[in-house]
Amino acid sequence: MPDPGTENVLQGRTFDAVLFDMDGTLIDSTPAVNRSWALWAEEWEVAKDETSHGRPARDIIEELVPAERVDEAIARILELETADTNDITVLPGAAALMNSLPESRRAIVTSCARPLAVARLGASALVAPKVIVTIDDTPRGKPFPEPFLEGAARLGVDPRRCLVIEDAPAGLQAGRAAGCTTIGVAGTYAAAELDADLIVPGLDHLRIEVAAGGLILRLVSPNSQERSPSPPK
Repeated sequence: MPDPGTENVLQGRTFDAVLFDMDGTLIDSTPAVNRSWALWAEEWEVAKDETSHGRPARDIIEELVPAERVDEAIARILELETADTNDITVLPGAAALMNSLPESRRAIVTSCARPLAVARLGASALVAPKVIVTIDDTPRGKPFPEPFLEGAARLGVDPRRCLVIEDAPAGLQAGRAAGCTTIGVAGTYAAAELDADLIVPGLDHLRIEVAAGGLILRLVSPNSQERSPSPPK
């Protein structure tokens, strides 16, 4: 469970919407990501480490290849990643948490290009919300605030009344910059590497209830027999 000292941070607060990161937060695509980027790095004869999770592909590639070849390199990694959707699974607690929220109060905000986001969500079988913000929808990606500002705008809510749930430092930085309250999910990165208002080991440690005043967050034991409420009509 999270450090007890962090639990009071969100106690008594309500929120209007939840903005979820996708890879590493809702779904585990790490094996496919690693395979695709390893093949890409081999083809392009560059050395890419595995510490850039959560950043847009363009930002990573601009650091590795000549400027005149960036667009070509981006097209290639998108081709590789979209083709490899093996081993993509829904992370524990993700489906229950997503399904507990009404459509108007949930969105996915990802650094993926839209075709890749659609491919991975389809492979995972996670029922996605209608609002999905991708790197194609904003002028700058994470760690800048625009992706989460766009997600809040599409839901018609104040970003300061939004929860951002992320697994990567770049995404949490973007959420803070947008004025959102942040929840870090340890796994891709160790908890000590995440700077968030609250850090949890997984989404199965969270429940979100819909009340008259907004969304209420509760921490639970994933081993409990408590059932998640059905989403409101």
